[in-house]
Amino acid sequence: MKRPAYKYTDMIHRCFRCGYCKFPTDWEDITNCPAYARFRLESYSPGGRLWLIRAWVNGEMEWTEHLASIVYSCAACKNCVEMCPLSFRDELVNMVIAAKNEMVELGLLPSSVKTFLENVQLHGNPYGIPAKKRNEWMEGIQIEEYNGQEFLYYVGCEGSYDTRAQLAAKALSELLLKAGVSFGVLGDKEITDGNEVEMLGEDGLMEWVAEKNIKQFKELGVKKVITLSPHSYNAFKNTYPKFDGGFEVFHYTQILSDLIKKGKLADLNGAQKNVTFHDPCFLGRWNNDYDSPRKVLKALNGITLVEMGRNKKGALCCGGGGGNFYTDILGGSEDSPARIRVREAAETGADILAVACPNCLTMLEDAVKVEGLDGKMMVQDISEIVSGSF
Repeated sequence: MKRPAYKYTDMIHRCFRCGYCKFPTDWEDITNCPAYARFRLESYSPGGRLWLIRAWVNGEMEWTEHLASIVYSCAACKNCVEMCPLSFRDELVNMVIAAKNEMVELGLLPSSVKTFLENVQLHGNPYGIPAKKRNEWMEGIQIEEYNGQEFLYYVGCEGSYDTRAQLAAKALSELLLKAGVSFGVLGDKEITDGNEVEMLGEDGLMEWVAEKNIKQFKELGVKKVITLSPHSYNAFKNTYPKFDGGFEVFHYTQILSDLIKKGKLADLNGAQKNVTFHDPCFLGRWNNDYDSPRKVLKALNGITLVEMGRNKKGALCCGGGGGNFYTDILGGSEDSPARIRVREAAETGADILAVACPNCLTMLEDAVKVEGLDGKMMVQDISEIVSGSF
C-alpha cells in the first residue's frame, strides 16, 4: 500500500505520551478528551492517537478501519492544546487533521465520513437534503434575502435542516428583527461553511466550499456576517482569509451582548431560573471568547448563572465537533461525552442547560432524553432564552 506523505514526520515523534492532554484545567478527572472519556483506552487519547498515526506513516502498521475510527474520533475540541506543556502544543490537532488529509488522499475513510463529504459535495450540506428545503425554517417569519443590508445572517446547515436547531435559528432572527438590526439571509443559496470538512481532512473540498462562499459573498457586497454556529464563525474568521475572504465576522452572542449594552434589547425579564452554560469549543478554545455568552445570560432578569465544575477552557466537549454530530463515532454509551456533560449540568441543580451552538443543542438535548432528565432540565440555545424573556 502507498505510504502517506505526512507533513509532521519531523515533529510527531516528540510526543512521549506524558498524559497531560487528557486532563481538564483543574486535573480532578482524566476525562477531558471526549474520545478518551468515551472509550477509556490509551489509543483514543491524544498521545495514543499520535503514536498510532506515527506508526502508520512510518510503515510500522497497516491501515485498518479501526485505526481510521480512532483517528476520526478526535472531535478537534483543543483540550489537548490547552493542557500540553510542550512547545509544539499548537500543532496537536493539526497533526491529527494531517493524518485525516492522508486518509482522504488514499481513499481510506470510515463510511460515515465518506458519506458526510459526498453529501457536502453533491448537496452543499452533510445531510444530503436538497438545497430547495434550506429556507423552510423561515416559514412564518418575514426575513428578507440579503440585498446590501448591514449584516448577512449565515444560518448554517444545522440551523437550516435540523428540526431542533431550526428553533434557535428562528429565535435569533426574531431577536435581530426586534432590535432593528439590518440583516438578510441567503435562503436556498446558502451552502455549508466547510468547517467540519476541514476538520475531517478534505482540504480540496474545503477550498471549493470556501471559494464558492467567498465568491457569492463578494458578489452580493457582504462586509459583515453574523453566524448562528461557532463552527461557521471559526471557518469564516480563521480559514476564509487564506482564500482572500476577509469579512468582519461575529458570533451571534457577540451581537446580542452589544445590542443589550446599547439598550436595543431591554427589559429582559425571564422567569426565576438557574442556568448553567456549556462552552462551545469553536467559540471558546478555538477563538478564546468565553465572555460574550455569559454577558448575555447575566443581563437577563431572573436568571442565576451557576457554573459547572468544568467550564471555559476546562469544559468537556459535547462530542459533536469534527463531524461527530453526524458520524456519531463517540455515541452509543453512557460514557459518551454528551451524556457525561448533561449529568454534570444536572449536578448544578440548573433548570436550563444553556448552549450557544446548534451542534451542542442537538447533542445535549438528545443526551438529556437518554439520561432520563427530560422534564427536569431543559436544553435551550441562548437565543431561545433571550427570546422568551420578552
